[in-house]
Amino acid sequence: MRESRRLRGNLTRAAAASALLLGTIGLSAQPAQALGECSITGQNASATIGVPQQLTVVDCTGTNTVVVNAGGVTQSLPIYPGPGSSGLATWTPSVLGATTLTLGTVSVAAFVSQVATTTIITAPNVVQVGVGTKITVTVQSTSPSTYPPTGTVLVKDANGATVANMGLTAGPGNGQAYAYWTWTPATAGNYLLQATYSGDTNAKGSVSAQDAIFASPSGNTIALALPPTMTVGVPATLTATFYPASIQGSTGFTVNGNPISASVPIVNGVSTFVWTPTVPGQTVIGANYTTNSGATGSTSDPITISNSAAQTDVITLTQPGFGTWAPNGTYTVSNGTTINFTASTLSGAAVTLSETGPCQVSGLTLVVDASNATCNVTASSPGGNGYAPAKYGYTVTTGLGQQTAILAAPQSGRVNVGKVLTMETPQQGDTNAGQNIVWRITKGKNKICKLGFPSSGAVTLKVIKRGQCSVRGDAPGVANVWAPYVVVRTYQGK
Repeated sequence: MRESRRLRGNLTRAAAASALLLGTIGLSAQPAQALGECSITGQNASATIGVPQQLTVVDCTGTNTVVVNAGGVTQSLPIYPGPGSSGLATWTPSVLGATTLTLGTVSVAAFVSQVATTTIITAPNVVQVGVGTKITVTVQSTSPSTYPPTGTVLVKDANGATVANMGLTAGPGNGQAYAYWTWTPATAGNYLLQATYSGDTNAKGSVSAQDAIFASPSGNTIALALPPTMTVGVPATLTATFYPASIQGSTGFTVNGNPISASVPIVNGVSTFVWTPTVPGQTVIGANYTTNSGATGSTSDPITISNSAAQTDVITLTQPGFGTWAPNGTYTVSNGTTINFTASTLSGAAVTLSETGPCQVSGLTLVVDASNATCNVTASSPGGNGYAPAKYGYTVTTGLGQQTAILAAPQSGRVNVGKVLTMETPQQGDTNAGQNIVWRITKGKNKICKLGFPSSGAVTLKVIKRGQCSVRGDAPGVANVWAPYVVVRTYQGK
């Protein structure tokens, strides 16, 4: 909305004159009276493209125009009511940069700036998968500018991929331009679109807010997701998805119009219900919702329920770094080993593990804490979504655990004569099974190299002559639990 103001021009030998300012006047500070009684008065020195300005004019020249010179382009503004008196002249800046307004021998300066813009995407909140939808991008000059922006708008999705790149057309509103395209979503889900206006010589660029659009098979606020097939006696998960996800309320599921569930809360835009078909044939599954604000809606999809035996679910149990375990396979695992499996099913159901024997399971984690034993592991799927339940068995034979130790001993290699190597620090020397490591030289003893046992508790090795030195550390095994531990290093004195 335009705001009226009263402008006053001080005249040396005349009464004050006033005018209505429609926009921000672009005049530099000048005396309100100059040479006789001629003047052009204004408020400040900035103006904006397309924003109409009303100037208060005292005409001492007998002319009826104010001449505007902007970038070498001139324009004559008529003065009302006429020459030789106080009046008004309307100026709408159309050229960017420094501008001079002249009345007879009086000139005032202004600077015209780009107009700011706002970019908006207009689209339905919910669209239908596979159906073209008109989406419009509007670029509006900041009111009260009448300038219609030109140039292009670029539309991208949430991943930054370009969806549309379009040129603007002037109109239909004042100071407005638009572009549109037809968008066809390929799959159901939430989409985010954002438009960027690049700007032009007279208008600044702008970026729209992200516009969220939900694509559903029905084109409704609610979308129903069903398994591709259903079988009598096999549980199936019915899922209702809502846009926006912030909707709060509840959902009721139906079969052929008859309720099959109580009210299911909408959580993060989703309601689910597990239903077991009892009758084969053509069936219509529906979902009705009521939001906490009182809005209601529904959708439904047909599906065929089969009476034939359901396909048994398929379980894939994978040991990271090793591969997939085969059903009924036998695997040897060392004592003390922990395996964190990953698992999937064709039905989408979660896999659970169980076992009989000395091993332990928790979720999808198997812990082997015995040796020379057998564990029977079972992976189970409850089935669903057209798949019957499945169970896969695996045999785990437990071997002796492999001891490990953290040692300072350098890796085998060439060593300068006279160098002393630390094989273990005072804090080292035991394996993870608590067994002490005993060091001995197997080649070059006391000729090429020599072990040292300082009072600190460390173990050292000194290379005393050129040649090859081999040293070995041994820790005993633990009966039926841990295998013996051996570490070997070979150094070449140089």
